[in-house]
Amino acid sequence: MSAPDPAALPGLPRDAAGPVFAEPWQAQAFALTVQLHEQGAFTWREWAQALSDELKAAGPADDGARYYHHWLAALERMVTAKRLAGAEALAARKHAWEAAYLRTPHGQPVLLES
Repeated sequence: MSAPDPAALPGLPRDAAGPVFAEPWQAQAFALTVQLHEQGAFTWREWAQALSDELKAAGPADDGARYYHHWLAALERMVTAKRLAGAEALAARKHAWEAAYLRTPHGQPVLLES
């Protein structure tokens, strides 16, 4: 994958060295994508196409500020398309994280109940 053109995505968080992660979940989504690729779940070509499709669907008004939201959407689509997890399982996990987040006091780590 090649780095995005800075002019094309002005809202993408970056420092002098290039794009950076603004929040921990972005780094985790990135790492999960790399790990799934390394385990053979999909090729880089497949990943690039999935991410490209998400970015194109966002349209020309998208300034890049939601880049990692599109990244996550592409990853979720790849995971379901490759049958690594079903859409229902992904939705259930999202709801569990949301519930855990809402019940966690500020400043405390968010933990899923077992």
